[in-house]
Amino acid sequence: MPEWKEKYNSYLKKADHPPSSHFTDNRSLSNKLQNNLDTLFRTLGDNGDLVIRDFTLFGLHRAALVFFSTLVNLETIQEHILKPLMAKPADPSDIPDKIEEMNSFIWSKVVHVTKGKVTGTFASLSSDIVKGQLILLIDGLNQALTFDMRKIDQRGVEPPMTEQVIRGSREGYVEKLENNLSLLRYRLQTPDFKIEISPIGTRTKSRVAVCYIEGIADENLVAEAMRRISIIDTDNIIDSGYIEQFIEDQPLSPFPQVQSTERPDKTVSSLLEGRVAILVDGSPFSLLVPALFNQFLQTMDDYTERFMIGSILRVIRLIALLFSLVFPALYVSIISFNPELLPTEFAVAISGSRAGVPFPAVLEVLIMEVSMEILREATIRLPQMIGGALSIVGVLVIGQAAVEAGLASPITVVIIALTTIGSFASPSYNAAIALRMLRFPIIISAGLLGLFGVMIGMIFIINHLLFLESFGVPYMSPYIPGKWRDMKDTLVRAPLWWMHKRPNFLHTKDTNRTPESVHTSYIDQIFQQEGEFNE
Repeated sequence: MPEWKEKYNSYLKKADHPPSSHFTDNRSLSNKLQNNLDTLFRTLGDNGDLVIRDFTLFGLHRAALVFFSTLVNLETIQEHILKPLMAKPADPSDIPDKIEEMNSFIWSKVVHVTKGKVTGTFASLSSDIVKGQLILLIDGLNQALTFDMRKIDQRGVEPPMTEQVIRGSREGYVEKLENNLSLLRYRLQTPDFKIEISPIGTRTKSRVAVCYIEGIADENLVAEAMRRISIIDTDNIIDSGYIEQFIEDQPLSPFPQVQSTERPDKTVSSLLEGRVAILVDGSPFSLLVPALFNQFLQTMDDYTERFMIGSILRVIRLIALLFSLVFPALYVSIISFNPELLPTEFAVAISGSRAGVPFPAVLEVLIMEVSMEILREATIRLPQMIGGALSIVGVLVIGQAAVEAGLASPITVVIIALTTIGSFASPSYNAAIALRMLRFPIIISAGLLGLFGVMIGMIFIINHLLFLESFGVPYMSPYIPGKWRDMKDTLVRAPLWWMHKRPNFLHTKDTNRTPESVHTSYIDQIFQQEGEFNE
């Protein structure tokens, strides 16, 4: 057993120097290598993947490499670090006589590494090691060289799993932050694209990147995003969802105020509008702020298709949203309180189908809705190969059995099926969950007060949406307050050559996408070319 490890075990027995999980030792390094190794081992603990490689530097000085073998590239260390440091130079006179000049000599003439720095405190040294850095300690020096040798096994770039791509890029984010930032750099080849990276979490030290385009994004928005992230005080940030819960304006609201996406092209589009993107190392999702209600009805496919097709698809999604929110409540209110609103033949057919059902309409709908939610959650949590089969078999078997047993009427099963399908049409998973949650109180209100209860529930929801803000921007922008300029990209999408201004509610520094005369000259060119063709 090495000498420094025996000393560490003796320290543990005395319990005078317990291992620390927080790197707060701001003492400077010692000139003695053994003292530095002892202190590092006390801080990092007895880990099986902690490697301390003793060797003789250039055959003259005792030195050691310290690293975690699970976080670094061992082959690169062998070829580009350890091998050059142990070899004797062809000309011994090149080696500096003063030990204080050794770090500069190694960095400039010996190792083949692109990123590195000099570290002089134990706190900084320990923090670098757990991040996947390689530490070089030399006997006689009170400073260490830190080399970036981080390498973590990861999956390759794949199509996004939660956002289906019809026409557009099929690249999705992965867990490694560097890869995700490279996907953004590839699409934003401009020096104005800025990235600010800082560690968050006292234990995890997760790197969080704030991305924006200088000259477009509002400086106040960027400063507010950085402020909210900087005041996060927690010991762990595992995923971007943790950041979302710390920075949203109204945590008690069911509606998401931060948009998440797996698609780099969607992130780039938002950055070019003037928004800010937040990425977390270890998460395949980016967060976009501010996020408004209108965004959760839009997809990137709306822009890659022609404007008429994109507009029709948005209208269909809005109809599906209304179906998923109020359709069951309308059914309950009309059946229970106002059947005279239905045509006579239809009312007779519904009453005949409900004959023998022992529950009132509101209880019947609630039972079916809860059953559908349980089935949906079970389908998501099961393995993919089994989940698809369960969803089809479960709906068919349970629905048919409920009708035959007299627990539900066929019309109720149809209503619940249409409601469920409507919730699937929402492009945003978070927004769909909010609508699913709000559906239950509206159904109960409809069962108590009829159509009046449905209207009360809708008024509460609309008032809540009008009250919400996301990073200081009204949640219902650009509808409230209304701006004609921004209405070109709402429920109906105008042609791309007509949307020459960025959204006004984002207060962008550069408001112009293209000069205002571009769309006019574009149309003139089309007609001119058509006339020349006909001639």
